[in-house]
Amino acid sequence: MLTLLGFLMIIIFMVLIMNKKMTPLTALVIIPVAIALIAGFGPHLGEMMKNGVKEIALTGVMLIFAILYFSLMIDTGLFEPLVNLILKAVGDNPVKTTIGTAILTTLVSLDGDGSSTYIIVVAAMLPLYKKQGMNPLTLTCIIMLAGGIMNILPWGGPTARVMSSLKLGHTEIFVPMIPIMALGILWVIFVAYILGKKEKKRIATYGKYTQYGTSDIIGEADPKLLRPKLIWINLLLTIILLIVMILDIVPLGIAFMIAFCIASVINYPKLKDQQKIISKHAGNALSVAGMIFGAGIFTGILNGTGIMQAMGNSMIEIVPKSWGSYLNIITAIFSVPLTFFLTNDAYYFGILPIIEATGRQLDIAPEILGRASLVGQASHLLSPLVPSTYLLVSLAGVEYSDHLKYTLKWAIGSSIIMLIGALLLGTI
Repeated sequence: MLTLLGFLMIIIFMVLIMNKKMTPLTALVIIPVAIALIAGFGPHLGEMMKNGVKEIALTGVMLIFAILYFSLMIDTGLFEPLVNLILKAVGDNPVKTTIGTAILTTLVSLDGDGSSTYIIVVAAMLPLYKKQGMNPLTLTCIIMLAGGIMNILPWGGPTARVMSSLKLGHTEIFVPMIPIMALGILWVIFVAYILGKKEKKRIATYGKYTQYGTSDIIGEADPKLLRPKLIWINLLLTIILLIVMILDIVPLGIAFMIAFCIASVINYPKLKDQQKIISKHAGNALSVAGMIFGAGIFTGILNGTGIMQAMGNSMIEIVPKSWGSYLNIITAIFSVPLTFFLTNDAYYFGILPIIEATGRQLDIAPEILGRASLVGQASHLLSPLVPSTYLLVSLAGVEYSDHLKYTLKWAIGSSIIMLIGALLLGTI
């Protein structure tokens, strides 16, 4: 019963979002609340939602102040030299632009934090896409594909969860995945080349893309707000912020909050200018944060009702026992839908231990199943349960539903390439 309710919730959500009948925020809140009430969980609904919001609160705070900080840095002109350098390198060639996007995302993703990667790469590349008249969905697609592969880094989250859940080290789980990640990045660069060729042909045939979103999170710097004399101070502050993030000295949300306050005072000593900066970007920050807290309610209800666990167990039970010797392949294949419809915590701490226990009975090493479970990460970042997804689409000014439709087939392709590579190299 719980499994059916779970899939019904997901299906209704996806249909309404894909057909643009509801915004992500309203769908994330109304649909799970309605399903939970119908299922008789009304008396416990408040506690479930509170727990879900609490779990995601720091992420919401981080995204609010990350948007405010990087928006301020864009206003001051910090990224202008980088944009000009990239523009000089790629010229007016969409193919070079898309390949450059893939390479830049891969490099920036080394910090392991998706949100900061999205902000930095979109800030650098979206102005180029606008100048060349390219579809911003191409940008979000490539960023998410590269980010999905790099998300396997031990400090990215999923791999750390696998190691913790199975009590294994990075040598057993991560190191054998390095060649697979390299293969995945080559695939992303290949996809970027294909998309770049398509954009070049489309622009030549139909002209430049002009229907950009209204979001001003990433845009041209306001000449009145530029601070070219302070560019080195702003760069130093940003580098310090990234170091703090990588070393995990303080929670990222707190780090962005402090950095934003310092940057505001340094760049805009006058109170009215500080208020102007906050007012200018507050709407975008709150819009993204609203969707993040909506996702918290969605996952809180999924977890609190037991629907998420039931969905994972039911999908495992679908597999016939006679297929046990192929559990490694089955785990890799099922990791795609499971990591899309479930949170990483639910999958790696709730479902993977069940798979591992089954594997022990079949003499399949836990590290093999752990590595197999990471294949689905190539498409995980598309999930509506991933908070940073809403940040990416908001930054680029595109609809989540359009991004999902545009990117899904390429993301599945990434998982297929990684699966084939892992099998050929004996990684799983």
